[in-house]
Amino acid sequence: MGALTLEEKLALHRAEKVNTLDHCLRGEWFLKRYSFFEGASRIVRHHHTCFQEFTDSIEVPYVFDAQLIHLADFVERHTKRNRYILHQNEEIMKSVKNLPPEVVHPSVKDLFFAAAQREEFWLDLTLPRLYSLLLNYGPLRYAKVGLRDLEVIATLFRDLIDFRSPFTATHSTGVAVTATALAKFFDFSKKEITLMKVAGYLHDIGKLTIPNSILEKKGPLSKKETAIIKSHTYYSYMIINSIKGLSLIAEWASYHHEKLDGSGYPFRCTVENLSLGARIMAVADIFTALSEDRPYRKGMSKETIVTIMEQFAQRGLLDKKIVSTLLTNYEPIYKTVQRKQEEIRTYYEKQRNALLLSP
Repeated sequence: MGALTLEEKLALHRAEKVNTLDHCLRGEWFLKRYSFFEGASRIVRHHHTCFQEFTDSIEVPYVFDAQLIHLADFVERHTKRNRYILHQNEEIMKSVKNLPPEVVHPSVKDLFFAAAQREEFWLDLTLPRLYSLLLNYGPLRYAKVGLRDLEVIATLFRDLIDFRSPFTATHSTGVAVTATALAKFFDFSKKEITLMKVAGYLHDIGKLTIPNSILEKKGPLSKKETAIIKSHTYYSYMIINSIKGLSLIAEWASYHHEKLDGSGYPFRCTVENLSLGARIMAVADIFTALSEDRPYRKGMSKETIVTIMEQFAQRGLLDKKIVSTLLTNYEPIYKTVQRKQEEIRTYYEKQRNALLLSP
């Protein structure tokens, strides 16, 4: 088979753009909601846009940045993880070289080739601990985020976590609302209540590593699937705790499947190792999960929820005082959770329909 003509190469990239348009639009929509990330939303929207389709020049920052991401995405997709990187880097560079200037601007390709001459570049690219490398040596290693911005970032990740499926679209909101309500009853400070909300938003961030086929399964999980789902709290902890200053949030967020008797997972913590915040989060998560619709069942009635929560407390799995506080204040907490979840659900459905109708 001979080399592709320019027209054929452009046709392939146009076809690819159609297939990737949905996630470009979704990425733009997520980021555009938050002023903190608004500048990045346009870049994400165009990270599969061919250079010739821009009306602005390469000197315009969003065009240049989008082209950088376009090329980085191309390199990532052409990197075979089952092959040693220095046995394929020349092939990848050849593929980049063959990209027409109408697809990726020559100046962007020149920057790539300047970096790609070093073996270090390729070894870094496939380093198993690349995240650690970026964390300790990346451009944001000295960035500081205040409590207000932290809440904004957590809200973004809440939506990234929950909006993967209609069955999870309101879960983190429900957990955060329940946990903060309980925190107030236990006289947490204003700052601690905000941290509890952030922890509620982020508690399932590790589920981004779990396939939707497991999260949305309409039936009992197999032994292998159960083992996979149990890893999500471990990854939640590792992700959150890798950021300096978030150790308390990591603990509160990631211990929500731990039990006072040590029968929980993944850390097998016992009563001595579980702070009040972690115990509150565990109660909030179970309460929210029981009341929600899931792929395999409808949300449970108040009577059933109360019975289950009381049984958990009596068996020494959950903190009796926290469970008692929740059940004593069941109606106001439940109504607040339902109202907040309905707001999120309505927004989710509205935006989901808008994205489905996008060209």
